[in-house]
Formats: sequence, structure tokens, C-alpha cells
Amino acid sequence: MKGTLYGVGVGPGNPELMTLAAVRIIRESAVIACPGKDARQSTAYRIAVQAEPSLATKELLAVDMPMTRDRAELTKSFRQGALLLESFLKQGKDVAFLTLGDPAVYSTFAYLEERIAGLGYPTGYISGVPSFCAAAAEAGVPLTEWDEALHIIPAGQMDESELEETLRLPGTCALMKSGTRMDAVKSALAGSGREVYMVENCGMLGQKIYRGADSIPDTAGYFSMILAKEEKGSNQPSDDLSEGAEKRRSESESIRNPLDSRGK
Repeated sequence: MKGTLYGVGVGPGNPELMTLAAVRIIRESAVIACPGKDARQSTAYRIAVQAEPSLATKELLAVDMPMTRDRAELTKSFRQGALLLESFLKQGKDVAFLTLGDPAVYSTFAYLEERIAGLGYPTGYISGVPSFCAAAAEAGVPLTEWDEALHIIPAGQMDESELEETLRLPGTCALMKSGTRMDAVKSALAGSGREVYMVENCGMLGQKIYRGADSIPDTAGYFSMILAKEEKGSNQPSDDLSEGAEKRRSESESIRNPLDSRGK
């Protein structure tokens, strides 16, 4: 009997945001795979073990996925990773591959899953809370309103001109992986006329929330999510409720990190 490979989203950082399905699959899987050279040091593992302590006693598998844009090197890594996973699946062991956020959103799991499925093994995606949803919640703002569009943008792969063009799109732009190109991102945001929020280390210790393009620092960590909301147009009603929301959004210090009270 063949084992099943699951891509399990552990959410953005706060273990309390992990789904019941994610916890159950982790508990029931014989092997837990994590991206990186050391499974116990991976961010995904450190999040998940807080929600499911039995993870600490399970068989762990480190799947090294280098941070590179070299397609040949990536293809080689995906092939090696898939073969490593298959070595457990062919024994009939279910494997849960932990990913930050949601495994369907910019996750290396997709490339591994494609290869494993091609080898004839059953696979599955277990959804997690994506970082852009969690960041909006931490900032206390809706991602979209009325008929606004939502654009998920891999900002770290764009130059300034591409970012400027992207920020002309109607609706809300969620700029992922922006920490690697903060200079270009800040410059593009400055002239966009958008309502800007950045959440660094969302749901983790050291979480910081910035409001307005001018408040964003010149350097930021890898786990930085920027939400660039289109200014409200005349077709969107304004009333006392929206004015109250604006006041609440401006009080950045009033929003605490949910981790601060954990365990109390």
C-alpha cells in the first residue's frame, strides 16, 4: 500500500491559526517533512509543534530547497526532494510536508507534489491561513470591499517600473516577498497614492505593523507583507462607521501581537 503525501499549511506564524485538519494530518502522519537542512530548525516546524506537541516525537525529514532563481539548480533540488519523499511513501508511510501559510500559494510543495503524483502516489493539499489574510487581520483592515479586486504580487521578483505598473491595477495589491527589494518597493509605493500597511513577522514574536508608505523602513525581514489598498472612490459610501474604522487603523499601538498573551 502506498503512502500519501500531504502539503500542510501551518499558517503565517501564530500556531493558534492552524486548522483542525492541519493538526489532524500532522498527528496521523508517520513522517513529517520540513523544508531546509534541519527540520527542527525550520520555521514551519517551530510553529506546528506548538499546536501539536506529538510532532516532537515523530520521524522528521529535512528536504533542502535552496533559495535560488537558477532553474537548473531548482529542478535538481525538486527531483532529489521528490526521490527522498518517495523513499518513505513506497514503505506505505504517510508524509506531511509542512509549509508556511497555504501550500497552494507560492509554496515549494507544489513542485514536489507534481513529481510525486507523476510517480503514482496519492497527494493532498491541506489549506492554511495565507499571510496576506493574516496581515490584514493584524492591521485591522479589510483586504477588499464591495467589488474590489485582490492581486497577489511576488514583489521580490520585480523591478521598480514593473512594480509601478502593477500598483496601477484597481483594487488591493498584496506584495509578497517584498523584503528583498525594499528600495524598489518603497519608491513605487511613494507615488502610488495608495493606503499602505506593512506587517513584518506576522503572528510571530517581533511582529511590527507599519502604516503609510513613509513609515516603512529601508530594510525589512523576509517575512514582510505589504498591503497597498486603492483609495476609496466616489462609488463607495462613506459614513460614521468608516470614519471610526479610520481612527482605529491610525492607532497602531493599540493592536497587540497575539503572541504576547499566549500561555497566560
